Amino acid sequence: MSFLRRRKGREEKAAEVSQAEDDSEETEKEHESGKKTARRKRKEARANRWSCVSNCCWLIGVICSIWWFLLFLLNAIPASFPQYVTEAITGPVPDPPGVKLRKEGLAAKHPVVFVPGIVTGGLELWEGHSCADGLFRKRLWGGTFGELYKRPLCWVEHMSLDNETGLDPEGIRVRPVSGLVAADYFAPGYFVWAVLIANLARIGYEEKTMYMASYDWRLSFQNTEVRDQSLSRIKSNIELMVSTNGGNKVVVLPHSMGVLYFLHFMKWVEAPAPMGGGGGSDWCAKHIKAVMNIGGPFLGVPKAVAGLFSIEAKDIAVARAFAPGVLDKDVFGLQTLQHMMRMTRTWDSTMSMLPKGGDTIWGGLDWSPEGNCNCNVKKVKNNDTNVAEPYRVNYGRMISFGKDVAETHSSKIERIDFRDAVKGHLLANATHCDVWTEYHEMGVGGVKAVADYKIYTAGSILDLLHFVAPKLMTRGDAHFSYGIADNLDDPKYEHYKYWSSPLETRLPNAPEMEMYSLYGVGIPTERAYVYKLTPAAECYIPFQIDTSADGGSDNPCLKGGVYSADGDETVPVLSAGFMCAKAWRGKTRFNPFGIRTYLREYDHAPPANLLEGRGTQSGAHVDIMGNFALIEDISELHVIPGLKIHLMNLQPRIVLEIQHQFL
Repeated sequence: MSFLRRRKGREEKAAEVSQAEDDSEETEKEHESGKKTARRKRKEARANRWSCVSNCCWLIGVICSIWWFLLFLLNAIPASFPQYVTEAITGPVPDPPGVKLRKEGLAAKHPVVFVPGIVTGGLELWEGHSCADGLFRKRLWGGTFGELYKRPLCWVEHMSLDNETGLDPEGIRVRPVSGLVAADYFAPGYFVWAVLIANLARIGYEEKTMYMASYDWRLSFQNTEVRDQSLSRIKSNIELMVSTNGGNKVVVLPHSMGVLYFLHFMKWVEAPAPMGGGGGSDWCAKHIKAVMNIGGPFLGVPKAVAGLFSIEAKDIAVARAFAPGVLDKDVFGLQTLQHMMRMTRTWDSTMSMLPKGGDTIWGGLDWSPEGNCNCNVKKVKNNDTNVAEPYRVNYGRMISFGKDVAETHSSKIERIDFRDAVKGHLLANATHCDVWTEYHEMGVGGVKAVADYKIYTAGSILDLLHFVAPKLMTRGDAHFSYGIADNLDDPKYEHYKYWSSPLETRLPNAPEMEMYSLYGVGIPTERAYVYKLTPAAECYIPFQIDTSADGGSDNPCLKGGVYSADGDETVPVLSAGFMCAKAWRGKTRFNPFGIRTYLREYDHAPPANLLEGRGTQSGAHVDIMGNFALIEDISELHVIPGLKIHLMNLQPRIVLEIQHQFL
């Protein structure tokens, strides 16, 4: 029995061992299966990963192949092929003005001086801080603007001037690019002077008969001489060009702010040293044949007001409304608008384009020289009987806080004077702001006082800017003036601050010299603004254009908080045309020597399709530099002595309204 018990025990033990072995085999099988599954998943993941990489590589390869193929076609096809395609779509393309004039036998005669405007001239770095290592003589302004994207804060730091002196900050030297390349192109493919230079070259001009009077457009006009001797360089180059070209006087072509800069130069060159160039009262008569001003903001531009007040123009206001807070707040470490405001408020040149002449020129609370204005750019046919009556717009209210305020008679508006208001406490959390602007010192009380005044005309705009930006305007008061001279014999007008103001200075003693004003029309141009208070936030700019203010079909002149008038998209007709049309016409107190003045307006015609680029009939502020009619007028004047342009289309009512005020 004991034997049986022992045998049974062994059998049970063997069964247990067998069961354990079976369980172990199953565990091993499960473990092996898990390993296979894990290996399969790793392979699948690796395959997916490599599939993604392969797809990316294939995509890059396809793009590169297409790119190289297009480059091959571009170099392989005849040079005339793009013109052939354009002609097939749009019809025959007219010869460029230079080719046309050369066929007519015209050749270069008078040397040419180009005077670029604000922002269109290149600036390069000569000395900077450690963040700008490797940028010696690289363009900070113009070209590709690569450094703006790579190191934006460093770029802003080096493009800013000293907020006290308006000159270089310590350890930074940014200087204007020299030569024709300084302003031929603003950016790759975006011409400024290039088309005009190319057409003049076709009739025999070259670098020795063309001179780009580049200067640092950020500085006040007199400071370009103090720091860089830019005015002296212009004087020397003009004298050299006249003496080496058979005594032929120069034809000067200023554009945009360059118009004001050259007005300053003509007074500077005649004035005695050390304030002036010491050329004598007959220098202009000996060296200048004509000044052909292109898109000249003689009397300023309302756009400058919006730029200094809230760092806005129409396009920025739309973007600010489309993405509320994005431009105001610290997004990706950048307070975009605050940085731009801090930088541009150190550029004294911007104050040269504030409206001049006050309410007498630009209108008051209940009147403006434009008055009724049809903001429809399209031309109306003579037989069209469905022409809507023009809507009366009071452009004199350059800034209004609210659409209803802009349209209500002044007698029904209660206003509280802001000039003696106490600015109060700092804005909320201003101490935590990385970017300082003068708004941070205004306080809530100051912001409220500005809004409570409700309406600002050209006369009170200066007081407004003194209130919100005292440091900026302190520098501006030392270099610019915005009034109308009662007595030009007053010795105070010998100071350089008046030299760029056409209403506070005389044209030079050069009776044989000619003054032209050439500008585009037919484009809605910023003239007045509807503002609102910005919701309080950290480090915010408290005012912004109210893009919800819209006139609809009844008042097409009001769109997105901006009242538009006729002009070239930047300079209203009033500013571009009035001086040559009236204030300088004949012998006047501003033109006592009777310099002949001429004016031509170029109707804007946008390009018909993309193949035309920016068009050959554009009247836009910069694109007009490629306008074939303008280039022909300029080229013919250079080679045909005494050519006259008599096309004066400035609205007569504008002239009469202003004449009634002060002439």
